[in-house]
Amino acid sequence: MTAAASGSATPPRKRGRPARTSASDGPAARDRILIAARNEFAERGYDKTSIRGIAKAAEVDPALVHHYFGTKEQVFEAAIELIFAPAMGVPDAVHGSREGAGERMARYMFGIWENPVSRLPLLAVMRSALTNETAAVVLRGMIERRVLLRMAGELDVPDPEFRAQLAAGHLIGIAMLRYVIRMEPMASAEADDIVAMVGPTLQRYLTES
Repeated sequence: MTAAASGSATPPRKRGRPARTSASDGPAARDRILIAARNEFAERGYDKTSIRGIAKAAEVDPALVHHYFGTKEQVFEAAIELIFAPAMGVPDAVHGSREGAGERMARYMFGIWENPVSRLPLLAVMRSALTNETAAVVLRGMIERRVLLRMAGELDVPDPEFRAQLAAGHLIGIAMLRYVIRMEPMASAEADDIVAMVGPTLQRYLTES
């Protein structure tokens, strides 16, 4: 008699979530997936990263990646929130006394960019956004929601959202020249010298009516 006939056959597993095991499921697995996604996107960029590659790096079933995060786009969004976590403090750096707000913003951002640990993943995400529209849309939405809108809420000036974008755009442009294109003399200039030059311009964006 076959297993099916005897009623002892294992029932088919439902699609969408792999069988749970202590080694491959739960919060620890979710954290491993997120860290693996961050590393994969940072090393390979958006186009060359796959759900299967993330799953392999995290040592889980690809279905578990989909279960926790959904599509590749949604995994990317979760990963860049982890990568951009240091930059989420920009609005806090601007908050407070109007005096010196521009310098505080510049110094905070260059502190992130000058640190290789935070700079390399940031560079990879920016390159992805420059070459892939999906990555650009995700990154744009995250920066707008988590950084610019919060920063605009701290500004007591006309058109605060536009001012916040101007300040951010100024720093992103410098970051592109210094860290991506590595154009001289910008690439080898002292960060403190750049902050001293840029601070007053950012101050005008952030505080002058």
